[in-house]
Amino acid sequence: MGIIVANLFMTLDGVYQAPGGREEDTEGAFDFGGWQAPVSDDEGGASIADAINRMDALLLGRKTFDIFASYWPHQSGGIADALNRVPKFVVSGTLANPGWEGSTVLPDAQAAGGLRDDYGQVHMFGSGVLIRSLLAAGGLDRLHLWLYPVTLGQGKRLFDAGTVPTTFRLAEPARSFPKGAVSLVYEPAGGVETQEMAAT
Repeated sequence: MGIIVANLFMTLDGVYQAPGGREEDTEGAFDFGGWQAPVSDDEGGASIADAINRMDALLLGRKTFDIFASYWPHQSGGIADALNRVPKFVVSGTLANPGWEGSTVLPDAQAAGGLRDDYGQVHMFGSGVLIRSLLAAGGLDRLHLWLYPVTLGQGKRLFDAGTVPTTFRLAEPARSFPKGAVSLVYEPAGGVETQEMAAT
């Protein structure tokens, strides 16, 4: 059985919106599209490329799919070749023709979770709404965060009101990069327990 891995580029205050470009996602009058590049470096980029090269299939929510499908099919080399090569799946209740070659529409998070039966590593990028749905349904196996040393004060956040209380465990050693970003890979580890802190 395979795993579903959600990869997310996130600020210190939890924003994941539009890391890659100024016009990538301006929903909510978001002013900081393209925030990731100034705090990125070659080592962090190699880590991201390595994650992309490990995937056997790509899973996206509708909004992220539209962004990817408008850009990556027209690129070549490196990351573009990997994204264009693998089977792609988009969760949507309204999309009829995905357009991007090799893409299939899935009706919901439950169907997305079933991809683990057919692929070794199914990777996601962005797609916060779908990530939350998969977490709530027990369909997400790993959460890979690239945490960047910047705060924005606005934008879409992964964990907001309505988040299912969950404990996570570190699945791989944390890794830091020259400009201050940190790679953190977590696995869901059950519900949240509470207790009193012991006096020391």
